Amino acid sequence: MRKALRLLPLPLGIALCLPAFAEDKAPNWGLCPATDVLPAFGEAPPADKAAAETRTQQPTDIEGDQLYGTSTVPQYQGNVALKRGDQFLGTDHLSFDTETGNYTAEGNVRYSDSSIRMVAKRAEGNQEADTHKISDIQYQLVSRRGNGGAESVDLQGAVGQMHRSTYTTCDPSQPVWKLSAPQIEVDNDEGFGTARNAVLRIGKVPVLWAPYFKFPIDDRRQTGLLYPELGVSGRNGFDYAQPIYFNLAPNYDDTLTPRYMSKRGFMLDNEFRYLYDGGRGELRTAYLPNDELRDKDRGRVEYSGYHNFNANWQARAGLAWVSDERYLEDFANRLLGVTASNLQSQAGIYGTGETWTAGLMADYWQLTDYTLTEEALPYNRQPRLFGTWDQPILPWLEVGVYAEAVRFVHDDIHDKIIDADGEYVRNGVEREVLGGSRLDIKPYVTMPFSGAAWYVTPTLAWRYTGYDLEQGLADSIRANNLAAAGITNPTPDQLRGNTSPNRSVPIASLDAGMFFDRETTIGDKPYLHTLEPRLFYLRTPYRDQSELPVFDTRDFTFSWGQLFRDSRYTGADRQNDANQLTMALSTRFIDQTSGRERFSASIGQILYFDDSRVTLPSNPSPVEQGKSAWIADTNYMINDRWNLGATYQWDPKNKREDLASVRARYLMSNDGIVNLTYRHRINPDGTNLLKQGDLSFLYPINPRWSVVGRYYYSIEDSKPLEIIGGVQWDSCCLAVRALARRYVRNREGELNTSFQLEFVLKGLSSIGQNTDRTLRRAILGYNRDDLYLVPPSTTGATRDDYDPNLIP
Repeated sequence: MRKALRLLPLPLGIALCLPAFAEDKAPNWGLCPATDVLPAFGEAPPADKAAAETRTQQPTDIEGDQLYGTSTVPQYQGNVALKRGDQFLGTDHLSFDTETGNYTAEGNVRYSDSSIRMVAKRAEGNQEADTHKISDIQYQLVSRRGNGGAESVDLQGAVGQMHRSTYTTCDPSQPVWKLSAPQIEVDNDEGFGTARNAVLRIGKVPVLWAPYFKFPIDDRRQTGLLYPELGVSGRNGFDYAQPIYFNLAPNYDDTLTPRYMSKRGFMLDNEFRYLYDGGRGELRTAYLPNDELRDKDRGRVEYSGYHNFNANWQARAGLAWVSDERYLEDFANRLLGVTASNLQSQAGIYGTGETWTAGLMADYWQLTDYTLTEEALPYNRQPRLFGTWDQPILPWLEVGVYAEAVRFVHDDIHDKIIDADGEYVRNGVEREVLGGSRLDIKPYVTMPFSGAAWYVTPTLAWRYTGYDLEQGLADSIRANNLAAAGITNPTPDQLRGNTSPNRSVPIASLDAGMFFDRETTIGDKPYLHTLEPRLFYLRTPYRDQSELPVFDTRDFTFSWGQLFRDSRYTGADRQNDANQLTMALSTRFIDQTSGRERFSASIGQILYFDDSRVTLPSNPSPVEQGKSAWIADTNYMINDRWNLGATYQWDPKNKREDLASVRARYLMSNDGIVNLTYRHRINPDGTNLLKQGDLSFLYPINPRWSVVGRYYYSIEDSKPLEIIGGVQWDSCCLAVRALARRYVRNREGELNTSFQLEFVLKGLSSIGQNTDRTLRRAILGYNRDDLYLVPPSTTGATRDDYDPNLIP
């Protein structure tokens, strides 16, 4: 019986080793002149992955124009084809010794399967010893773009050597970049390869040389060097970071990144990740010994992770710490690093079900603004227990309850002064901040009546809030109240505050609306035109809350959503009294052929029938009887390219513009985009809070060249906040981005200048700083998909999670 010939284990290693790097988004191959460097072989079976998985169980079929030789050494001549599953081997001549296992394939050797397609001049070896040598190879990847060649390949079982091999994703007619190595060793069992004296060339210029490095040849992660990041900035000087990846286990790994900044010194970053069936986590650390600009050791620690107990309960933690109050400002590359005044750490257990939510958590705040003191920090909640329950009883009856119990603590305040060098330093004065506990319960019943074109929802709630305060805090609240009342010589009994103040108040609201619609035609296009009036009446009696502390409560920013809430405060320390009616009207024009909303507009205002007497110490002015500011918002999609929007608030009482925001976006046919925004908001006292203009754009000059830019300007301060200018060059397999940035780097308004250069080797990796991340943040729509993504609902607890004041 003739022994079956197995197909050659041809050099898949060279085809898989070099492109095994992850990318953030799919490369654009639109500029490539040819799709297939090696056209598909007509005799080959389809590239079927299912057939690839079962190929070892499949028989090998051999065909040829002529069969001669002996029974032990058959020889096939002319159009020889071997097929097994998804594999195909074609050649002009095949000789196989069934006794020794030696074989020779000569002339027009062709091989293909579901992952690779290749041609060679000659292949020979021994099937029994599993040794093979293939000469003069050209290959192309099938599952992803990539091609190259090798002078020869020697295989000994799972281990092979490639000699004078190359890899690129470029078209052979345009070899913009190429990675080559005189020798590459591949171990398919271990899943890694070793390249010696590898050189990356862009054009004919060598840009990267590695005398020795290891790399993965399959989906298994391998320890080794990742591509470095390079940059230059006025703040850090020359900036070089070299990530080193450690594959510690299948479910956890580590990335160590030594970083050199010529103006600061050496920093060591580390990222440890783990993953298991019930959760995952990530620990990031950084340490900079003796920062030369600050003359001290600096660092940070960040952790985020979760663990699922079951389908309803989860433990989550997000922890953060920095060594000093200037850390975020010095090492953040975004304006957020300048404006962030604190870091929050929190951990807890959270549950959710069909009709309930619950949690037990604690948090801690760290100051990250050197111009402030701890007085600016929120209270720490240590711990916080909360829960909600909402249950429909009948189609028109629903009951529920919100409950929260919190203990508030706060760090002591260390006052600061400005020294002779202009630095903020502690002056030795320390003030204690007292806290307490709070219980907040809000049961409610609502009756949602509705029809096809109307709804009426009356709601009745009762809110109880009680405290257990430290005596010192209660005494200070009492002293402030006596001073406000004009009592100058209070008795000791009068000065003793109430450590158990409480508030109990009913809340009634009625929410009603109607929907009118009609079909109309504008410019021969059919539209559905809607008119949606809405009324919201709120009645809450006055309760004296002057003895209640203020732990976590602030005014909501007046906005469209505030028109329909039953409290103008976030947090339970204040519940405003109200006798008010909101009147609002919305309209929309919906294109009936596409379903798109072409135009929408809304306007609303609150009528206050009585003065609202409840206030916060930070804003002691009551809301007077009369009318609130008008709130208007409109969006107009002129066509598929132009989109305009505006938000406007006008205060008729003070005859002033509280808020104005105008935004415009133009989408070009070649993926270009222009964004223009103007924002103006004033403080309650009429002074300008901000007045800003923001222009950003991506303009393709032609398919290869484009320019990008952003000009973010503070009109109020008469200075730029961020300026970005850059150029991009794109080709079939290489993209180059060069950016210059000038942005506010500290709270004194000083500007930093940085330069970023990145070479994107499509299908391989990138060299330089991550300019894509910078541009996606600065230019909304730089990646066009960002315009259409719906942000996922947050699963992490924020400070306002489950706040009953956020529920309309």
